[in-house]
Amino acid sequence: MTSRFALLLSACLLASCTTVATKKRPPYKPTPVTTTTKKPKSMAGMTAGRPPEQIQSETLTLPEQPKTEDALEYLKVLVNKSVQAPTKAEQDANRLHAIDIVENKLNEDQLEDVADSSDFGFLRAHAMYRLGELALDRKDTSAAKKYFAAVEDFVPGTDQAIRAQEMIQQLDASKNVHTETVGVVLPLSGRNAPVGQRALRGLEMGLGLHIPGSGFKLAVMDSEGNPDSARRGVERLVKEDNVIAIVGSLLSKTAPAVAAKSDELGVPTVALSQRSGLTEIGPTVFRNSLTSGMQVRALVRTAMDNLGMKKFAILYPNDAYGVEFANIFWDEVLARGGQITAVQNYSTKETDFRLVVQRLVGTYFGEARQDEFNLRLKELQHSDKKRSVRQSNLENILPPITDFDAIFIPDSVKAMGQISAMLSYNDVKNVKLMGTNLWNTKDVARRAGNFSNNLLFVDSLTPTAQDKSRFVAEYKALYNEDPSLIEVQAYDAGLILRQLIVAGADSREELTQKLSQLSRFPGALGPLSMNAEREIERPVTALTIEKGEVIPFKSEVK
Repeated sequence: MTSRFALLLSACLLASCTTVATKKRPPYKPTPVTTTTKKPKSMAGMTAGRPPEQIQSETLTLPEQPKTEDALEYLKVLVNKSVQAPTKAEQDANRLHAIDIVENKLNEDQLEDVADSSDFGFLRAHAMYRLGELALDRKDTSAAKKYFAAVEDFVPGTDQAIRAQEMIQQLDASKNVHTETVGVVLPLSGRNAPVGQRALRGLEMGLGLHIPGSGFKLAVMDSEGNPDSARRGVERLVKEDNVIAIVGSLLSKTAPAVAAKSDELGVPTVALSQRSGLTEIGPTVFRNSLTSGMQVRALVRTAMDNLGMKKFAILYPNDAYGVEFANIFWDEVLARGGQITAVQNYSTKETDFRLVVQRLVGTYFGEARQDEFNLRLKELQHSDKKRSVRQSNLENILPPITDFDAIFIPDSVKAMGQISAMLSYNDVKNVKLMGTNLWNTKDVARRAGNFSNNLLFVDSLTPTAQDKSRFVAEYKALYNEDPSLIEVQAYDAGLILRQLIVAGADSREELTQKLSQLSRFPGALGPLSMNAEREIERPVTALTIEKGEVIPFKSEVK
């Protein structure tokens, strides 16, 4: 079984959230370096310090280390050496070292001193630009614009001035808003294009674009599944289309790029991705997606409160999806006073699952149960009872240890079907299989085999909700097919933005505030509310199988 530490370590390695420091940077102090000369060691057949062959090579003198802790005095030394050093290589090395200190190590007070003094020469423009970036971090756009304008005046025509001009244009664009224009960044080309197109359909319906005279406009950018393309798309939506808000992205790969760039430009964005930590990027980032946390909370609550379960096993794929769900499930069970009694992971390429299941139920490591094995083998040899070939196999002498009420399997319905078959083969009985909304498919009962009546999973898109949804009926009438949860979530995002704007949220700041206050908004499948983490909480229903059909789980508290 996999240890808790290993599982948590895997999650840490797979996570890619960014923590932003908010504390004021202390003054930079260069560290003096003392150079010592060591006597070279002698080796067999060689005289110390006299190698058998001298190889001539060009040496580059690195910037001189300071003999003082005064960072600004040290910078003056570097500025002088960037001009007076004997070689071009040394001059460049001192110049780059000075720029690195200004851009990465000085605090604001030190940067102001550099920007204001002619003693720092070319570094002044770098200090001004850095001050502009820090002002943007504080959302002080007027101060940022002042610093970037100073860069343009100080070094006109340079690459740095061009970058500063671009920043000013972005700041100006952030004030020029077309109230009824919403932007979207989706993967509309490449292998994820079908998913992007489905989300686009839902968003268009949410904004009312299928209704003549809706008054709204949708500006569309293709992320191509690439973070850089996604960032550029956000810039164009803000600078050229002057959108009031942005919806996207769907993919975990591009969602942080869209969220970070939108927040940098002060534009509210509604992400549709399940990627962890998205709303932590900034205060203008919201999310409308059925997240792993929402699913696990509903699943564990149903299992423990309604079915009286206390002990659980986790069988998960060793990928980002599986590790995230496994960790959240583990934490939720423990928080509710339950126990995790068995944990096992498997490769995403696994298709057999025989050894995986044997490890989970304790029949793989027979030597750990040697006494029990010997006793059962003796009973088997003296028994007159007729046995099948499989029952006579020494591999199947030990019974499975099922010290759990259910097994959580955060994987596809196909993987669940392969696992359930191997569980049956290993005589695992009287346990439930628990899963995510990936199991909400038409063939889930067939794939589950002997466990078809012992499934518990969750989703927002349920048969009951679909029957009552006006959006679902309109979508089927337009496209002659049922919408998936992707279309539903995109529709809800568009509908929320449309109604808040119509109600008077005509600036990005006001729209951000109104999104934060969203409460019991009538979405496609039920009421939607924004929580403190800027996540839209949506109805999540526990599901099971009855007579081969997916139905809502009937709560019967035990």
